[in-house]
Amino acid sequence: MTNFCTLFDSNYLTRGLALNESLSGVCPSYHLYVITFDDISYDYLKKAALPGLTPIALKDFEDERLLAIKPTRSTGEYCWTCTPSVILYCIRKFNLPSCTYVDADMLFYHDPQVLFDEMGDRSILITDHRFSPEYEKAGKVNGTYCVQFMYFKNNGEGLTALEWWRDRCIEWCYARLEDGKFGDQLYLEDWPTRFKGVHVLKHPGGGVAPWNLQQYRFAEKNGALFITDHDDNRYPLVFFHFHSLKFYTDGMVSCSGTMYDIGGEAKRLVYLPYARKIMQLSAALSNEDARIVKNGARGPAPGKWKVFQEFSKELAVMVITGKFSPFRLKNYNFSRHYHFFHPDQN
Repeated sequence: MTNFCTLFDSNYLTRGLALNESLSGVCPSYHLYVITFDDISYDYLKKAALPGLTPIALKDFEDERLLAIKPTRSTGEYCWTCTPSVILYCIRKFNLPSCTYVDADMLFYHDPQVLFDEMGDRSILITDHRFSPEYEKAGKVNGTYCVQFMYFKNNGEGLTALEWWRDRCIEWCYARLEDGKFGDQLYLEDWPTRFKGVHVLKHPGGGVAPWNLQQYRFAEKNGALFITDHDDNRYPLVFFHFHSLKFYTDGMVSCSGTMYDIGGEAKRLVYLPYARKIMQLSAALSNEDARIVKNGARGPAPGKWKVFQEFSKELAVMVITGKFSPFRLKNYNFSRHYHFFHPDQN
């Protein structure tokens, strides 16, 4: 049995359902524990009684320490603050031998067991952002490692790191760079030397995301997705992180912000099927609970001219601050940075 945990509210309910469905399709035996950050998501999941998924109400998860700092954090900052507490809660509450935290906006395409096999008998698994060269400078604020897929054993090594991380996040966890800290993520920078039993994932198929997909070609074979690097080495795409993907009330979707160069293969094979899946789930939910905000959509998509203006402004700042090369012509190609589409398009 492979145990996973995550957190989300009703805005990400369809993403959470897609995550769970993907795990059920690739894992022979798994369980997903979900800390639901509002009553809408908890009520729905409790009623749905999905096999392999246990919803946990926020009131049952929150303790005195979390409640004490909750008013000082934004909604997003509080979610970041809670990440290590979520893992620790699930391990202790359900006496799990191990637990893997996964972001709700991810999808699995192959059995993640290959990632666990790589770490051998180590107690902790963390993932590198693996920024593409053009984003290394821009990504420094986010740190070397990404809080997206993290494995902890229920032993001395795993719990020592988790408890230390929880304490740090409760002390300080904000969406700003300050004294070498940023959110819950920069706390991981020295983990390979700070803690024993830490393994940094090497498998390229674990952790493909907008900031590193430029390093790969995407292909489908017999219904399965694979990536190929610049040296023609092919790997199964184990999971993809749909960071910053947005839905709009007019049916439009954006893959990510305009900074990232996302090619046609990735859009066709990865983003478009995912957007369609989320929209299908949204349609299925629409008649069940009027309180559910479809995919977190708050308004219509901005026009192309407004997006271009924002792209130009963002690019200028990146070039001026030295985070983008002014000599890389690809950076100026707006068509490769315009990521808005409708799921019904071919």
